Amino acid sequence: MENEQRVKKKSWLKVPHTYTIIFAIIFLAGIASYIIPAGEFDRVEDPEGRMLVVDGSYHHIDSNPVSIFEMFTAVPMGLEKGAQIIFYIFLVSGVFGIIRSTGAIEAGVYKGVKALEGREKLLIPLSMILFSVGGFTMGMAEETIIFVPIGVAIARAMGFDAVTGTAMITLGAASGFFGGMLNPFTVGVAQSLADVPLFSGIGFRAVVYIFVLSFAIFYVSRYAFKVKKNPQASVIYEIEQQAKSSVSAIDIPSLTGKHKLVFIVMACGIGFNIYGVFNWDWFLTQLTASFLIMGLIAGLIGGLKPGTIFDSFIDGAKAVTFGALIVGFARAITVVLEQGKIIDTIVYAASETIGHLPHAISAIGMLFIQALLNLFISSGSGQAAATMPIMIPITDLLGLERQVAVLAFQYGDSLTNSIIPTSSALMAYLAVAGIPYEKWIKFIWKMILGWALIACLALIAAVALGIS
Repeated sequence: MENEQRVKKKSWLKVPHTYTIIFAIIFLAGIASYIIPAGEFDRVEDPEGRMLVVDGSYHHIDSNPVSIFEMFTAVPMGLEKGAQIIFYIFLVSGVFGIIRSTGAIEAGVYKGVKALEGREKLLIPLSMILFSVGGFTMGMAEETIIFVPIGVAIARAMGFDAVTGTAMITLGAASGFFGGMLNPFTVGVAQSLADVPLFSGIGFRAVVYIFVLSFAIFYVSRYAFKVKKNPQASVIYEIEQQAKSSVSAIDIPSLTGKHKLVFIVMACGIGFNIYGVFNWDWFLTQLTASFLIMGLIAGLIGGLKPGTIFDSFIDGAKAVTFGALIVGFARAITVVLEQGKIIDTIVYAASETIGHLPHAISAIGMLFIQALLNLFISSGSGQAAATMPIMIPITDLLGLERQVAVLAFQYGDSLTNSIIPTSSALMAYLAVAGIPYEKWIKFIWKMILGWALIACLALIAAVALGIS
C-alpha cells in the first residue's frame, strides 16, 4: 500500500510531455493576441542582408486576434517555415545512423578506453577528451548510452565507482556539446535562425570549450581518486557494495581496417564541410548534401550493403523524430505571435525592461532564461526555434551582436542537460548505470555551478570583445 501511494505521489510530480507544453504555449499565445496590444517595429535591411528592427520605431497597430482554428493551422505553417532545418536534422542524423551501423564508433571508442585500463591517471582525461569530440562535432548525447556499461566496468575495475565511469563518458560528451563549435543541431540551427554565418565564432567557442572540459576533467578526476582512496566517499557506496563488475564480462569489438577507413572518411567529410562553410559560404543545403556523400561512402567502405545503408539511414532519422518535428511545433508559437501582431510588443516590453541594464547583465539574463526553458523544451533545436525569433530582435535593440544571443542559447541549453529530470538522455544513462537520480544530483551540482560561472564569464567576454 505504501509503495502504491509513493507511485501515485510521483505521478503527480511528473513533468508534462514536451509536446503538451508546446501546445499549451501555442494556445496561450493565441489567447494573448486578445489581450496584448498589437504593435510593430519598422525594419531595415543591413549590408549583410539581415532585417534589423529600428530602435525607437515601435508603434501600435490594429489588433488581429488569432482564432482557435488559426492556432491549429499555425502548426503546419510552423513546420513549413522550419522545413529546411527539420530536414537537415533528419538527413544528418540518418548519416550518423549509417556510420554507427558500420560499428566503427563503438569499436574505436571501446579500443581507446580499454587501452587505458591500468593507467588510472590518463583514463579519465583522455576518455573525456575523446567523447567531447563527438559532442562538439555531431552533438553526441543519447549516443553515449551504449558506452556507459564499458565505462562503468572499467572504472570499477580500477577502484573507482559507477558514477566515475558514467561521468567520464557522458560529461566528456556534454563538455563538447557545451563548446558546440561544429554541432549542427544546436549552434548550426540557432545561427541559421539568427541569420549569422554558420559556425562563426568558432575560435571563441573553442576557448570556452577548453575551460569547460578542463573543469569537468578536474571535477571528475578529483571525485574519482577520492573514491579510490576511500570507497565510502562514493555517493553510491551502498550500491557499489552490492554490485561488483568485471571488465571481462564486456564484449569488446575489435577495431578493423574498415573501421579505420570509416574514421578517415568522417574526418575528411567534416574537414570538407568546415572548408565549405568558411570559404564557399555553404549553408544548410550544401552541408546536408556533403553529409549524405560522407555517409554513403562511409557505409560502403564499412562493408554495408546498399539496402543496409538505407535501413541504417532510416533508423538514424527515426531516432530524432521527436527533436526534428518539435522544431516545427515550436515555430508555430512564433507564427501565432506574428499573426496576432504581438511579437514586437513582447520584444519592445522585454527590451524596455532590461534596456537600462549593462549589456553583459542582459546577456546573462538571456542565459538563465534559456536554462529555465530547457526544463520544458529539452530538444536543443526545438528550443532554438522557439526562442531565437524573440531573442534576436531584443539583441538588435540593445545593440548587442546576434552571436551573443546564440551563445546565451547554446550555454543555457547545454548547462542544464546533465541535471534536469526531463532530459531523456540523462535518465537513460543513469538507468543503464544503476545510479539513482538523487545520487547523481549530489555528485554533479557543484560542477553545474562551475559551468554556470564559466558560461557567465564567457558571455561577459563575448560582449566586451564584440564577438560576431
